[in-house]
This record gives sequence, C-alpha cells and structure tokens, in this order.
Amino acid sequence: MTGQAEPEGGERAEVGGDSPFSSHRYVTRRPTDRDQGGDTGHGLPVAAVQDLLDGLPGSVIFLVPERDADGRVTDFRVSAASPDAVDIGARRGKDLVGRLVLETYPTVAGSPLWEGYLSALETGVRYEGDPFTYEEVLAGIPRLSRFAVRASACQGGLIVSWVRLDSGEREQRRLAVMQRLGNMGWADWDLVADTISWSDEVYTVFGRDRSLGPMTLEELPGHVLPDDLPALGEVVPKLLGEGRPIDHTFRITTPAGELRHVRIVAEAETDVRGDPVEVHGFFQDLTATKEAEDRLLESQEATLVQRGLLAAERELAARLQDALLPRTHQTLDLAGLTVDVAYQPVQEGLDVGGDWYSAVELPDGRALIVVGDVAGHGLGAVATMAQLRFSAKGMAITSTSLPDILARLNTLLLHTAEQNYGTASMIMATYDPTRSELTWVRAGHPPPLLIRDGEARYLVEATGVLLGATHRSRYESATLTLRSGDRLLIYTDGLIETPLEDLDTSFDRLARTVIDCTTAGTGLDGVLAALVDPHARRDDVCALYLTR
Repeated sequence: MTGQAEPEGGERAEVGGDSPFSSHRYVTRRPTDRDQGGDTGHGLPVAAVQDLLDGLPGSVIFLVPERDADGRVTDFRVSAASPDAVDIGARRGKDLVGRLVLETYPTVAGSPLWEGYLSALETGVRYEGDPFTYEEVLAGIPRLSRFAVRASACQGGLIVSWVRLDSGEREQRRLAVMQRLGNMGWADWDLVADTISWSDEVYTVFGRDRSLGPMTLEELPGHVLPDDLPALGEVVPKLLGEGRPIDHTFRITTPAGELRHVRIVAEAETDVRGDPVEVHGFFQDLTATKEAEDRLLESQEATLVQRGLLAAERELAARLQDALLPRTHQTLDLAGLTVDVAYQPVQEGLDVGGDWYSAVELPDGRALIVVGDVAGHGLGAVATMAQLRFSAKGMAITSTSLPDILARLNTLLLHTAEQNYGTASMIMATYDPTRSELTWVRAGHPPPLLIRDGEARYLVEATGVLLGATHRSRYESATLTLRSGDRLLIYTDGLIETPLEDLDTSFDRLARTVIDCTTAGTGLDGVLAALVDPHARRDDVCALYLTR
C-alpha cells in the first residue's frame, strides 16, 4: 500500500499499473446516481444484471459504455459485479461498481485489451486475449501477476470476466482437483492449542455443514457404526497417546442418513519427550470402492465388473497424474536459476508411471527442486506420487532440513506399506540465491550431473537408500556453490536405462551427450532427442536442466 490516507467523504480507488486490474496510486471517486440504478442502454435494468451476476462464481463485471456527443466510446463504467469479483487492489464486488475503466486503470487506453473491448462491443464477437504478465509495485516490492480476460457483448454493454493465473493459485487449484478426484481431504489437529483444520473436501466426505466447523475427535464416535467402534477405539489411542501412525477404515452415518466407508491415514509430531503435539493426515471416502467390491462379489458377471473397475482405475490414475503434472514441457525462472523441464510419461493400458517433479520458489526466496520415481505403475503409484509430492513441499515450506524430510517420508511409506505404496527414489535440492549455494539429498536416486567449464561430473556425495525400503535408513546432504554458467541435470532412470546395458556405460553415454548438447546449444531438447527413442522406451522420462 502507499500509506496515503483515504480522502474524506469519498471512496479510495487505485489507478495505474500494467493491467486492467492493477494500480499504484489513489484517486477520489464519489458515488454517483448512476451507481445506484439506471439501465444498460437497451432497456434492461442494471439491477436485473446485478441479480444475475450475484449468482455467478469468480470475477465477472458488467461494463456500460460512456459515449461522447458523436457517439464514440470514451470509457466504460462498471455497472454490476459478481460478489467474488476482485481486482489486484483487493477491491471486491460492490466496491468495483461505478468505477470508470480508464479513470481507474489509465494504462488500458490503447492497449490490446481496450481494442478488444471496443471490438467485442461493435461486432458482438467475444474477445479472449492471451494471458499477459505485468508488474506491480506494492510497498516498494515488485510483484509479477498474470491474468486471462474475456469480454462478450450483452444488452449494449460488455460482460467481462477474468482469472488470475499466479503460480501459487494454480498450485492450490491442482491440490483441490487432486483431493476431489481422489475423494480425500486433509486434516490437522493441534493438540496443544486444541484446534482443528479441515480442507473443504473433508466436509464432503462426512456430509457435514461447513458452518459447524471441523468435527472434534470426541464427536467422531457419535457418527461411527457401533460395530466399527471397538477397532477405531484401539487405533486412535495409538495415534494420540503413543504417536504411532495409523491407517484405518471405518463406517459412518452422515447427517443425511447415508452409509459411508471412510479411511483415515494420520501421523503425529511429537515433542522432545515423545508426546504427540500435532497430528496430520487425511480422510478418504472409500464408499464407491467398497460398493464396487460388494457388487463384484455378488455379481455373476465378475469378468465384466473387473474390466469396468480397471478402466475406472486407469482413468482416475491418468486424471490424478495430469492434475499433479499438467505441463510436460516448460521453462521456469526460480531464484536466479533457469529451469527447463521435460516430462514424458508412458501410458499403456493401466501402465501409468510414477515419475514426478516439483520446482517452486519457497517463501524465504530459495528454490525447491524435487524429482522422484515411485516403484510400480497404476493408481497405487499415482497415489504415492501425490502423497510424496505434497508432503515434501509442505515440510520444505516449514524449513524442515532435507535429510529430516526424507527420513519422515521413508517412515510414512513404511507405515502405509499395506496400502501397496511400495518404495520410491527421490532427489531433493534447495538453492539459496544469496549464497549461490545448492544443497541436495538423495534416496536411491541417480546422481545429478554437473556441467562446468566444458566438463561433466556426477555429484555422488549425498547418499541414502530408497524410501520405504528399511527402517534403518540414514540420509546425508551435500552442498555445492554454483558458478555463473554452471548447468545441472536432475533426471529419472528412464533417461539412461537401456536393456542389456550396464549402468556405467549408460552414465558415460549421458555425460558425453549432455556435454555435446551444451556445446551445440541444444540443451535439454537435444539430450532427449539423442537418448530417448519414443517407440522403444518402456519407462517414464523426467528431467530438469538447471542453468545459473
């Protein structure tokens, strides 16, 4: 914010910036009679348009053109807005009504967005501009944001909607999609502060009104079927009293009288004395799965039922995988690093692989780079991929050390082994731009390849066994100062493995290829073209190419 006082007797409105929804300074605007009533210019009351927008989600407004004596459009006025509409200045709904576009956002004049508005109004053809990036400055800190805008002619005006495409919001949407597709939601219990947090999907699992807030553990038995109470009563004390992870399925009756099968997977964080202080986990609605199992046992057409279940599993696995990793090729700028990403999954029947990656900027300004490979294929591999990806990122955000993160993920996989989660390899790194320092850990994963001054060297210093392989695991971190021009390749074994070829030969071939492609300037695309045969490969390929 600028720190300026709001003008007395009027409303404060931000203007300026590089977007129709950004601003840098304030102007005074007093409410006018036009804000309170009138029509669209075609006889339709503005109040009727507002009633319509009141039922729409997201950011939607109705613009009425302002014309001069010659009938030319000189500006647009916001005459109605959806309740959830919000611009970059954090103004919502009715706070936008009555504002003039060019008065509030003067840099829109003459822009492709302005021309799109005029064209849509004149021709009736919907305008949908390309997503654009702009910079705003708040409290002296530059921030980049991206928007996608649509405008359609309606009753002499324009219906305009927009979506903010910032990476953090996309990540939240992907997490919400993953929870919805998997019929699961996360829950946190703070045993010291006696507080509970639920994601929206948990309310759906329990059929609970969101206005009631999360259900306490003391309330839970009141919804559990009596036959399932003894078993649940045995596992909950293990979690809350002994701090032992649990994975248990029980039946509940919802307020609407529906019978549901619910799975809880949770683990506790303990204090120095070993007493649980926090519990983290998720609830999953397994009703559809249980009902399918019952139908399979009862049906005389077992083969047809099984075929349907397998098809549903493949679809769910593919959709979950797409929700987690929707971009197969992209280039990211993270904390002073350029990160080229290539992800080529193999999908044949139910053969959905478990390769995955994550590349994000942490709240403290460091970059987090993760590449993993889950053993096996199908829905189990995708479920493990989802669990590892979001658990690793969550712990990294809380500044948990990298070796501790791998140790906790190893424990998590071991305690959910009965769910066929199996094992996984992973390499996890953080980059501190203030020190040009890269710190990484490995769990049974191929070593990263450093290219410096025309030479290639594998970074084998950090060691550790596969996640989920043994209780006696130990993980060590290593640190490297990156120089300007350094390049680092992090990859899964699908990039190097060739039938009947030993790994030393495969590693040598990769090093030579990366040096050749770096010299030729073809980068990651050149490496993939040289090493990956799309018709012969049998495993997923995931690779991140970092350049400082």
